[in-house]
Amino acid sequence: MSFEPSRSTKAAVIVGFALLLPAAFALAAAETLTLQGSSTFNARLMVPYQIDIEKQSRQKLIVVPNKSNLGLLALFEQRADLAMISASLESEVDLLKRTKPNLPFDQLQVFEVSRVRIAFGIHPSNPVRSATAETMRRVLLGEITNWRQLGGPDLPIRFVIPRDGGGVPLTIEAELLNGKPISVPDPIRVQIGPQTLRVVEQEPGALGLAQLVLLQRHNLPEIAIDRPIVQQLNLVTLGEPTPAMKAVIKAARDVASSKLD
Repeated sequence: MSFEPSRSTKAAVIVGFALLLPAAFALAAAETLTLQGSSTFNARLMVPYQIDIEKQSRQKLIVVPNKSNLGLLALFEQRADLAMISASLESEVDLLKRTKPNLPFDQLQVFEVSRVRIAFGIHPSNPVRSATAETMRRVLLGEITNWRQLGGPDLPIRFVIPRDGGGVPLTIEAELLNGKPISVPDPIRVQIGPQTLRVVEQEPGALGLAQLVLLQRHNLPEIAIDRPIVQQLNLVTLGEPTPAMKAVIKAARDVASSKLD
């Protein structure tokens, strides 16, 4: 005996297929994109919120944190779909041109995701709590070298700085030093930005640059200055972004807007 579905059964099946179609198209449209670059961008946005960005963008993300300039190099070498940088594109390009002048920099497109304030962090035992922007400029140019000159202890100022490619020092050079390089005696160099505050916690004479929110998480005091220094967190593409890349950029911006303090 044959079985003929009723009209109601056929209708239910059609409706079921219709409901499944958007999910099927979403799965078909999903891509796996690789992000490389700034460890600061990664720590601030990707570590806590990668799942949120993937859900909103409907893309799978592979995140490789290293440095902003390495992210741009990965973009040029097609090892990344998006570069994470934690400074302006202009300052990162200027740095990269010193060693790779022939890359097609004009093809880069930058998309600002968020902005955060940079703070000057110090050891808790250091009583200095404020300075003018001009005073800090002189410190970073090596003209002031002892905390006693700022009303603090008789200790040399030990500036903690990541090696070339860090977004925070590049921002400081662009915003506070008018493009001049930081030039301090006997700096303590770390591999990546997040290591800066670990050194500041242990070294009484240390002066470290970090995003304010990270400084607060480490319960470290800051030297307040009379001019805020703001750091950009950007995503960069080589050429026009694909629809999948645009979805990730939009999701990152939305998440940053709603989650970052």
